Amino acid sequence: MAKIEIYSTAVCPYCVAAKNLLKAKGQEWSEVRVDSDPAERETMLARSGGRRTVPQIFINDHHVGGYDDLVAADRSGQLAELLAGHA
Repeated sequence: MAKIEIYSTAVCPYCVAAKNLLKAKGQEWSEVRVDSDPAERETMLARSGGRRTVPQIFINDHHVGGYDDLVAADRSGQLAELLAGHA
């Protein structure tokens, strides 16, 4: 199974939508709350190349991006490749 990390906050509809999409694909993830831990926000900024919005999604340490990026990856077939470990 792919290692999925989602940086999120408590009130983030895009975070919920991203988790629902991944859940529909039968995936599990670890969630990192950046609203309750400022150090994790700094980690997210460093890993994502300075992107400040949530969610920021990583699959097998590959930065996918936010929810829109996740949907685009799903539509293009890249998400399936990432989840299979081929990207």
